[in-house]
Amino acid sequence: MEHGEKQITVIDEEGNEQLCEVLFTFESDKFGKSYVLYYPLGADETDEEEIEIHASAFAPGDEGEEGELKPIETEEEWDMIEEMLNTFLDEEEE
Repeated sequence: MEHGEKQITVIDEEGNEQLCEVLFTFESDKFGKSYVLYYPLGADETDEEEIEIHASAFAPGDEGEEGELKPIETEEEWDMIEEMLNTFLDEEEE
């Protein structure tokens, strides 16, 4: 994945591919990582259920290669991601 992409393909634990819409990306100087927040394509806000938003760290690939999604490693990272998501959602409501 590259910064600015709108859709990514995520492969789950069972090897199934799922196309996802990128909500937003950001970088953290504190952790020295880039992060992406995304949700499964086809999840529609008009559904009764809330959209499940996923987050991953990502390492950009070398030129011509795709980057790699990595799991979030610490509770401190999750807290920062949650804060960024809340700020993003608050701005979207305005």
